[in-house]
Amino acid sequence: MVERTRKMYRISRRRFLTQSAAAGAAWAAVPAIVPSSVFGADAPSNRITLASIGVGGMGTGNMKGFMGKKDCEVVAICDVDRGHREAANGAAKLPASALYTDFREVIARGDVDAVCVSTPDHWHAIPSIAAIKAGKDVYCEKPLTLTIAEGRAIADAAKRYGRIVQTGSQQRSDNRFRQACELVRNGHIGRLKTVLVDIPGNNRDNPVDWKPEAVPEGFDYDLWLGQAPMRPYHTMRCHYTFRFILEYSGGQMTNWGAHYLDIGQWGIGADDTGPVKIVGKGEFPTGGLFTTATKANITYTYENGVEMILRQPGGGNTKFVGTDGWVSVNRGRIETEPKSLAAHITAPNEIHLYKSSDHKQDFLNCIKTRTQPICNPEVGHRSASICHLGNIAMLLDRPLQWDPKKEQFVGDQEANSMVSRIMRAPWHL
Repeated sequence: MVERTRKMYRISRRRFLTQSAAAGAAWAAVPAIVPSSVFGADAPSNRITLASIGVGGMGTGNMKGFMGKKDCEVVAICDVDRGHREAANGAAKLPASALYTDFREVIARGDVDAVCVSTPDHWHAIPSIAAIKAGKDVYCEKPLTLTIAEGRAIADAAKRYGRIVQTGSQQRSDNRFRQACELVRNGHIGRLKTVLVDIPGNNRDNPVDWKPEAVPEGFDYDLWLGQAPMRPYHTMRCHYTFRFILEYSGGQMTNWGAHYLDIGQWGIGADDTGPVKIVGKGEFPTGGLFTTATKANITYTYENGVEMILRQPGGGNTKFVGTDGWVSVNRGRIETEPKSLAAHITAPNEIHLYKSSDHKQDFLNCIKTRTQPICNPEVGHRSASICHLGNIAMLLDRPLQWDPKKEQFVGDQEANSMVSRIMRAPWHL
């Protein structure tokens, strides 16, 4: 306990300099950044210290990704599942005092510059906002939040407190997706008319005859549930399969939709806005544990007349269709019509989109430069909102009018009640 307390209040060189720079005129003569040559570029004191909150499958992958960066040091691991903590620490090799169950203890540490939030979706907003308020930068997995209101809260908090937030929609750091969107934004397929988005179907079978199970030893189930209603424990309620239960996630809409709808937003040029009309048809389970859509067909209409149409089940792909051609892109390839477009190199006088070839390194670089990353919180919020709008339209099964400036449905009280959710006490934004 004594060792943990010391670590919680130890201040890193980077945090000391950041806080000192904001302290007032008395520090005006002190440079905000000490040249790396003073300490050595790879000196431990020159690295960004990071805590991993949520270290399940994706969380451990994210942690290892940051561990592989020479300018980053993972100093703490947090997860409500002891098995996850111990498995992740097999790679991190931190002392037992650096392993936590409660994210609030991690955020209280004075030596943590940034956190990586890789929890289930319903646990994205509260830790992220708490970290932002504590003066820490945040890398948060996609979708950025469980609800539209949570996304706005994160984006506003990041702006108010001057923190760097990167959403884990890493396709934006893939050259293929940037190239496709630059072709569209520069008019090489003519006037954009339609964006076709295909996302995979559900890849887990719905446990129809599930029965309550005993909570495993070393798993804080109440803390895992957090803001969500109290429910009987079952293995498939938690961990990866949480995403197929609406109380915690939005199904493949927020899983793969947060990737391929995000690229649609980028190509349309709608990173700070959204559609004005949504029409959605979906199929939902009639029983069992899972509650998210198994099939989806959603049409989003933007103010400029562009339609983005999502279909599930399908592959993973975004296709932009214009008056003079099309460009189709996924994680394996980019195809165009005319075919010659695939070899086009964006000219100096054309629109050049934000270039990143490494999503995590982009986050670390922006922490050091205090500039916005490629998938900043406004981008992450707007892309997640598209997913949430689709789910709401399918659940209500009627056309919806959306005001992307006010972030409210027009003349629809029931739909507006779904922009946010009541949180189980004591949790709140």
